[in-house]
Amino acid sequence: MTDTSKTIHDIVERLGNLLRADVRAACHAQGVRPVQFEALNYIAQCNRYSDTPQAVAEYLGLTKGTVSQTIKALETKGLLRKCIDKQDKRVVHLKPTARGRRLVDQTAPADSVVRGIDRMTVGEQTAMVEALQRLLRAMQQANGLKTFAPCHTCRFNQQREGGYFCELTQEPLAEDDVKLLCREHQYSPRMGTG
Repeated sequence: MTDTSKTIHDIVERLGNLLRADVRAACHAQGVRPVQFEALNYIAQCNRYSDTPQAVAEYLGLTKGTVSQTIKALETKGLLRKCIDKQDKRVVHLKPTARGRRLVDQTAPADSVVRGIDRMTVGEQTAMVEALQRLLRAMQQANGLKTFAPCHTCRFNQQREGGYFCELTQEPLAEDDVKLLCREHQYSPRMGTG
């Protein structure tokens, strides 16, 4: 490990600790465990191909059992609902309730992140986003991980007359769809492979 790798690791770890502390406090006030919030936050920002219990487990790196318990707790708290897929009755989709979406909107981004970002110039903010995105892509590629990124950065997403189209699923995508996370995402060649 180089000195630079160690420094980056320490900075990212410290940022993560500060973020988790903020989220834990907000979750505690709402009676939600952090892992429950992480699942709900993911579900609130993923697309219809990625809102299944299996996708939640993959995204968070958790076991199916942990995800099952987490989903059950979120349902009991009225933050999440299950919907059976219309084409394949074996598939369950997860949707945040209005109350669940409000919790996500009130908690993410964490206040400490917002306050820190507000102290940076627009140029610094842009550079930070670009650097963090490059680091994330590089870590995903180096470790063979799914990218779980928005469709607009995916190699399968095609902009066509009247909207967008996914070449993988062979389905049209609405403008809102291309902003959501997808478990089938692969970076387009212009953004690096994924």
